[in-house]
Amino acid sequence: MLELDDIQSGVLRPRPSPYAATYILLRIDDATAGRALMGRLAKVVSSAANPESPLSDTWVSASLTYEGLRALGVPQEYLDTFAWEFRQGMAARATALGDVGESSPEHWESPLGTREVHVVLTALSPSQAALDAAIDRARATYHGLHGIEAIWRQDCHTLSTGREPFGFKDGIGQPAIEGSGIPSRNSHEPPLKPGEFVLGYPDETGNLPPMPGPEILGRNGTYVAFRKLHQRVAAFRRYLQESSTSPDDLELLAAKMMGRWRSGAPLALCPFHDDRELGADPLRNNDFGFADDATGYNTPPGCHVRRANPRDASVAGVVRLHRMLRRGTAYGPELPEGVLDDDGQDRGLMFAFVGAHLGRQFEFVQSEWLNGGTFLDLGDAKDPITGAQDDGGGTFSIPKRPIPKRLRGLPSFVVTRGGEYAFMPGIRALRWLSELRT
Repeated sequence: MLELDDIQSGVLRPRPSPYAATYILLRIDDATAGRALMGRLAKVVSSAANPESPLSDTWVSASLTYEGLRALGVPQEYLDTFAWEFRQGMAARATALGDVGESSPEHWESPLGTREVHVVLTALSPSQAALDAAIDRARATYHGLHGIEAIWRQDCHTLSTGREPFGFKDGIGQPAIEGSGIPSRNSHEPPLKPGEFVLGYPDETGNLPPMPGPEILGRNGTYVAFRKLHQRVAAFRRYLQESSTSPDDLELLAAKMMGRWRSGAPLALCPFHDDRELGADPLRNNDFGFADDATGYNTPPGCHVRRANPRDASVAGVVRLHRMLRRGTAYGPELPEGVLDDDGQDRGLMFAFVGAHLGRQFEFVQSEWLNGGTFLDLGDAKDPITGAQDDGGGTFSIPKRPIPKRLRGLPSFVVTRGGEYAFMPGIRALRWLSELRT
């Protein structure tokens, strides 16, 4: 049984819709103050217990980077037990993640990717009023503590469309987890073992995933990959328009690139026309597979949703070993409907991966599935939506009778503006960190 009262709510709870969110980064300049902060946070962060309670839709969560754990004075013998990707940090893993060119760490927004980032506070709620109250509680944990500095903040909010900046319904396709109390939305995918997402429990291999020591520090914790992703909305709209012959053709092309219509309706269930009622139904819009569409006449093998989760399709490797929890919240002003020229504003998604295996979950999906095509026999083709295209030379194939359609000249529509690897400890671990002595 999952110890839900010790697991932070941000691990298991799906993102509410609508939502308001805030991310705050802290630097620890004094270990004593940092430990005091951990003790205060243990009283403020929300647990995953009672997942059906309306109050559980508002939560504060706290994560620490490797440098943050060092700043608290965690002994090196324990630091060495954390995942090696975590110890390196996201900036050091840039090449493997496809963060090159414009997305390389040298262009990241300060202080993301530096040793200055120690604590990541996240507050999420269905309403701005409830979020403000949650932020006040979070702020109280570090306000007045000399030696703790807030060094960065990003506010996020539901767009008026209720969708992400490119115009697609988001937050669909999360895996179900045994013992979480949150039901599955996909009858084709049995719930995954809890050890895929929470340390201290068996994973899909039947083993316990590697866990940092001591046990009180690692148990009920998990890894989080935070990323700020700038979206070139005008460029995406312009490419669709230039590659289409009519408004209907444009929407079909957008759906083929994503794997879903903008409403959220999957091509696997309605390949020829949008179905907004289906897209809005959480009991149906994720209940499908790809096994009956091997060629991809309905859902192209190289589209975003099929790359991010091949489901029951025949691919190299075991799909269930690479599943991950994803959280996405939009930031920045909306680009008005129909505008095809960039207005210079920063907009996009704050993305968070949650899982017990940074390497075979987040990094594998990012490098092998989104930025590679070998597992699908697609050569070096990348994800048409999020892929790191080389100098606007991306390609995307759409299976079609009698002749497949092939898009060329795809630019990068998403640019990484920064990111961090963090560890989200259990609530008892926060108390343990508060009692460290050197």
